[in-house]
Amino acid sequence: MTTIPTTDLAVSAAGLVKTFGDLRAVDGIDLEVRRGEVFGVLGPNGAGKTTTMQMLATLLPIDAGEARIFGVDVRREPHVVRQLLGVTGQYASVDELLTATENLVLFGRLLGLDRARARSTAARLLEQFGLQEAASKPIKQFSGGMRRRLDLAASLITRPPLIFLDEPTTGLDPRTRGQMWETIRELVADGCTVLLTTQYLDEADQLADRIAVVDRGAIVAQGTSDELKASVGRSTLQLTLVEPERLAEAAQVVHRVLGEDAVPTPEARRLNIPLERSDQAVDVLVALRELGVAIDSVTVQKPSLDEVFMALTGHDTQADTQADTQADTQADTQADTQQGTTTDLDDTPADAAADAPMEALR
Repeated sequence: MTTIPTTDLAVSAAGLVKTFGDLRAVDGIDLEVRRGEVFGVLGPNGAGKTTTMQMLATLLPIDAGEARIFGVDVRREPHVVRQLLGVTGQYASVDELLTATENLVLFGRLLGLDRARARSTAARLLEQFGLQEAASKPIKQFSGGMRRRLDLAASLITRPPLIFLDEPTTGLDPRTRGQMWETIRELVADGCTVLLTTQYLDEADQLADRIAVVDRGAIVAQGTSDELKASVGRSTLQLTLVEPERLAEAAQVVHRVLGEDAVPTPEARRLNIPLERSDQAVDVLVALRELGVAIDSVTVQKPSLDEVFMALTGHDTQADTQADTQADTQADTQADTQQGTTTDLDDTPADAAADAPMEALR
């Protein structure tokens, strides 16, 4: 079992660069992921999210810059790094011809577990991920959500302290996405650190303690969800009055208290009031109460992550270009080649199990 170095940072990277010919897919990315947090990397297709993760996971060589996993140098000690993390990619890596149990036992044997421990680990993970009733079914009968849960279970066989999740809910229906979110929260509660890439704004908002916004291979902003929202726009106080005829009077109070012009919506009995700080809403409400203006409802709205991303990049997270697609394709091709090389470098007696008949792993 690998001893986890004592450091507060699970991931630290500085100046990461990856080029494919003339294309600079990752352009000087800096990252710091703290132990025990969910760190979200948010960006559109082709932004460089997956390429960055593949470099950190030793699946792609780093062209420039440096990276460490729990203080271990990714370039100099890739074998140690691989023992410290689990990776779940965008597409399920399980074998469709095998059952759920057979897949997990196979992965366990390849990772060096003996037959009994591989089977007990498989049973534990199937129960943890709610797949015990499907344990004997071939994967080709699984739904997309079941495959993703099994894929995530496979990355946890050796209980690594760090999990890389590359767009884990892509293609899943809302109910299954919610189940995956709950599973990720449970992993963190159990002591894991999670580095999550996603193009879904609500996913980053729901799961991530901190978020890096990536576009065109570079980080354009970083912080908590609230910090990012505060950086690009002001909150809005929405007041619905009981008496619509007092809208003009209320707007005068707002201008006196805040020096801001409220925007009335008479047909809805509503005032929209821009706030520099959310706590200014209290000042407005107190002043209106002293004047005897009755309020029917109060809402303070922050900018959404959609608005944050649009403000920072000039386009939404669904934007894609031919160059972006080319970057993704080249990264995936090179990562596949690197994985083959990695397996050869990493050969141990346990890896020889890959050449054994499937019956030997059951």
